Amino acid sequence: MITVNCSLCGQDDYTVRFPATIKDETLQVDAFSCTHSGYGHHAQIVECRQCGHVYTNPCWPADDILGAYTAVEDNTYIEERLGRELTFGKHLQAMEKYTGPANDRTLLDVGAYIGVFVEVATAAGWRACGVEPSAWGAQIAQQRGLQVLHGTLDTPELHGQHFDVITMWDVIEHLADPGAEVAKAFQRLKPGGWLVVHTMDIDSLIARLLGARWPWLMDMHIQYFSQKTLAQLLENNGFQVVWSGTQGRYLRLNYVASRLGGLNRYLGAVATRVIHGLRLGSTAVPVNFGDLFTVYAQRP
Repeated sequence: MITVNCSLCGQDDYTVRFPATIKDETLQVDAFSCTHSGYGHHAQIVECRQCGHVYTNPCWPADDILGAYTAVEDNTYIEERLGRELTFGKHLQAMEKYTGPANDRTLLDVGAYIGVFVEVATAAGWRACGVEPSAWGAQIAQQRGLQVLHGTLDTPELHGQHFDVITMWDVIEHLADPGAEVAKAFQRLKPGGWLVVHTMDIDSLIARLLGARWPWLMDMHIQYFSQKTLAQLLENNGFQVVWSGTQGRYLRLNYVASRLGGLNRYLGAVATRVIHGLRLGSTAVPVNFGDLFTVYAQRP
């Protein structure tokens, strides 16, 4: 692991907010799967004294992190497809209140994984494509006939292309240099285009109440934005923030039980027995604890 400066202001002036809970600093690929339940397992997390941004420091090198995402496979995500489809359908409806409806316009989903949002957006009339570093995820999407490239915003196939909307659902918290990726998104947008970013809120009420027990403190999360610090990052890169607010998601009850098990084995076991007993495991329910938020920002 290497010592890094603040991703927001570039300063090397911090206080430790959450001491490391890991003993072995070796990067574990499975810890970087989207549905990994390694809650509370993380490197040292610090808070910048200059701007208030919270981030992992020291951190794994950017190339190692990208290598982990390139290699990762996540079959549990496929099992949760129903919840993802419902979630992305809800997100798309909310997004279009700001971006306007599809009208055959272009959309790029960064970190598309297995392409669920690309599929939902395409069905709604968007000329949607995606880019995904996981070779496994991109292949799954391509097998469904979706236009999802294997790679990142630096992928040569994207050179010269410009989009009406770029989305980053649960992506920015995983990036070693989020400012650089936001700058690349700015360049890939048409004038007046929209960037939509969804992530966890380190300053939410539940995050402050739970402290070190907040579930999103995990190996895979490198950046911990608040609505204030994410807005600052976007504005630093030329965007105008139009709206920022909390948004929930849909999860199958089986998945909810498995996540509870990641926090407390006994609680997870009880929840699993109850849900299976009632045969409700495949039922998707809306979940919103107020610690996930979305920002709609526009390129002038």
